[in-house]
Amino acid sequence: MTVTTPAHAGETAGPSRGLPSLGPEGTRLLRLLDDTFESWGVTAGARPMTMPPLLPAADLAKLDYYDNFPHQAVLAAPLDLEGRLTTPFDGEHGQWPATALEPARLGLPSASCYAVYLDHRGTRVADDTLVTICSWCFRKETHYEGMRRQLGFRMREIVAIGAREHAEAHLGDFTARIQAFAAALDLPLRREAASDPFFDKGGSKALLQRLTPVKHEFLYEDLAIASVNTHRNFFGDRCDITLESTGGPAFTSCVAFGLERWLSALTRRHGSWDSATEAVLAANARTRADASGAAGPVI
Repeated sequence: MTVTTPAHAGETAGPSRGLPSLGPEGTRLLRLLDDTFESWGVTAGARPMTMPPLLPAADLAKLDYYDNFPHQAVLAAPLDLEGRLTTPFDGEHGQWPATALEPARLGLPSASCYAVYLDHRGTRVADDTLVTICSWCFRKETHYEGMRRQLGFRMREIVAIGAREHAEAHLGDFTARIQAFAAALDLPLRREAASDPFFDKGGSKALLQRLTPVKHEFLYEDLAIASVNTHRNFFGDRCDITLESTGGPAFTSCVAFGLERWLSALTRRHGSWDSATEAVLAANARTRADASGAAGPVI
């Protein structure tokens, strides 16, 4: 069923609650946006990588994921071949009972960057390391709504790992880039501090988080479509990621784009897939021209 109101033009109900599908026009725009955001990272020196969609639950637990985000957590478990015989599929409620499942040893992360930190576990990195990835992410929600709020969605991230100054400059640079892109798109965004319980509530970092926010979101109307996040040296400590220059723990920060949420915002603002796509193409051309002008003439 296609939702035809201008505010939700092009959003299509998928075969599963919280997992809407995209037709050719929406797919084209999603790829254009992802290519745009990826190019920002690559231009800044980021290394493109591909990460697995599932992570060991034990690894996520070591990062306090299940303490800080239990309301979002989604786990994966195989069928228990004996249990399924005594506890068959519940057709009335459309589910396998827990007694028919083996223990859940895999987690479906709610953000792309967790895999990056785990991938760099036990390594030494340059002070100015950058990585960019796009992964499927999963969040349990109280309700699901088209492209605005989904069980499964795609998140492009550009992740900084290295010195404190590098992690902080990364957020400043991309905050400016997001704001310039939104202006070129005629997409009014407001920047707000978020209160995600990222750090262990009882730790010293949690107190510092309350004093100095670690996350800012960029919202169109009431919908957060991008964020900039600093983790200080939390992941450097937990994953034993150290700096080549000093041997001390690395600092990390990330910039995140919820791709389907961008689709929702752009179609709400511009009214159709075609108009939204034209707006992104024009904004890309404009921001490239602005960047070239700022760099000065080539001699």
